[in-house]
Amino acid sequence: MTRVGRVERTTKETSVLVEIDLDGRGEVEVSTGVGFYDHMLDQLGRHGLFDLKVKTDGDLHIDTHHTIEDTALALGAAFKQALGDKTGIYRFGNCTVPLDESLAQVTVDLSGRPYLVHTEPENMAPMIGTYDTTMTRHIFESFVAQAQIALHIHVPYGRNAHHIVECQFKALARALRYASERDPRAAGIIPSTKGAL
Repeated sequence: MTRVGRVERTTKETSVLVEIDLDGRGEVEVSTGVGFYDHMLDQLGRHGLFDLKVKTDGDLHIDTHHTIEDTALALGAAFKQALGDKTGIYRFGNCTVPLDESLAQVTVDLSGRPYLVHTEPENMAPMIGTYDTTMTRHIFESFVAQAQIALHIHVPYGRNAHHIVECQFKALARALRYASERDPRAAGIIPSTKGAL
C-alpha cells in the first residue's frame, strides 16, 4: 500500500501543489520563491526520507507570508492524507539535532489532535535572506493544524538564526520519519486504545 499525499491549494494569494511519499528515498523538488524556505523543506524531505515535491506561486510582491503559510498548510494536509488510517505505524517519534552552537529537541505524536508547543531563543536576527524568522512558529502552527498532530519543539540555545531554524527542521524530519514508519510488531494494528487516530 502506497502512502502518498497530494494537495492542491489555490487562493487569490497563492497557488500551491504538494506531493509527498512517506516511503520514499528523500528525493526533493521544491520551489516556493523563498530561498531559505526551500532550503528548509529540502531538509525535511531529505532527513525524513520523504519524496517531496512542492511548487508554490505566491504574491511575493507583497511579502513572503502568504507563500510560506499556504505551503505549510498544504504540506500538513498532504502529510495527513499520506498517513491514511495510521495502521501499523509507531505513532510517536523524537529526535535531538545539534547544528554547531544550536540544538533542537523535537517530539511528535501522530495523534489526530493538533497541538503545538514551540520555544526558541529570543532576539534572533529578524531575517534570513527574504525569510522572516518569526514565520518559523507559524509554519509549524499551520502544518500541525492540517496534519492533526501534536508537535513539541524546543531549542534551548543557539546564536545563529540560520542554525536555530535549520536544526528544528532537521529534527522534525527525523521525528516524523520515526513516528510514521511501520512497526513490524504492530502490522494491522492502529496504535491507540481508542481503536482510531
